[in-house]
Amino acid sequence: MATADASGPLGTVKRYPRATVAVVSVVGYALVIGTFAGVVPESVFPTLTQDEVNLLSHAIAAVNTVTTALLVLGWRWIRAGEVRKHAAAMSASFGLIMVFLVMYLAKVGGGPGEKHIIIRETAFLGAYAGAVEVAYLVMLAVHIVLSVLTVPVVLYAVVLGWTHTPEELRTETPHRKIGRIAAGTWIVSLALGVVTYVLLNWVYAYEFVRVAR
Repeated sequence: MATADASGPLGTVKRYPRATVAVVSVVGYALVIGTFAGVVPESVFPTLTQDEVNLLSHAIAAVNTVTTALLVLGWRWIRAGEVRKHAAAMSASFGLIMVFLVMYLAKVGGGPGEKHIIIRETAFLGAYAGAVEVAYLVMLAVHIVLSVLTVPVVLYAVVLGWTHTPEELRTETPHRKIGRIAAGTWIVSLALGVVTYVLLNWVYAYEFVRVAR
């Protein structure tokens, strides 16, 4: 955390944090939605096999697990008054989320899509499959909703943290309140994402069915 140069780019961000968050959020949403919708050219992404997509899923889960641990540590450190450790943990968490975003977009944009053979997953085979699948779908839905809604809140907390001193954060900004909301929802979202990944990939069996379109 540092004071931004009033005449530089960070100074502009410091003066207009909400506008900055709005612009970055719109760009982020557009990139993700555009990738899902096929608007972003396929040439932007590497062409991946299903095995490579599965490997990316494992890597994404690992990144999200580490990110969750860092967020919890960051929360504990700020409650203990260890500002530098808190700032380092939260900055590292944000950096890992950027890594996640790159891998996730590569997985969606470079994996088998509608122009290829479709890989349809039939999950949760075995005892109590129905109840587990319902729980899985509920957790997945909450994870997705929180992932979408958390973006501007997290960005706002990060922008304030990167452009203000600790004293300014305490006396001139809503960083404490926004950070609490951002960290709480972010931790829940990531934790649910990891749990659904574990259920789908390691607890219950599943099979792939190839369907040509």
